[in-house]
Amino acid sequence: MHNVNHALALRIQELLAEKKMTRYKLALESGVPHSTLKNIMHETINDNYLSTAILLAFGFGMTVSEFLDSPLFFEENLNI
Repeated sequence: MHNVNHALALRIQELLAEKKMTRYKLALESGVPHSTLKNIMHETINDNYLSTAILLAFGFGMTVSEFLDSPLFFEENLNI
């Protein structure tokens, strides 16, 4: 079971690999500062805002639904 922050970091890692993108390119494409993205990936922040997830989804060229469509975000896999 993952907490939301860990699930978000894992999903970003999956999508970076799938789309052959770097964190830097994702930061440029999404408008999320590279430092924020780094903090998400290293799980050094305690709260991820939905607006950030939306921007990241757009940065990957996908809808929020597509971004969240992963077993990582299934309720039974999260410790909320």
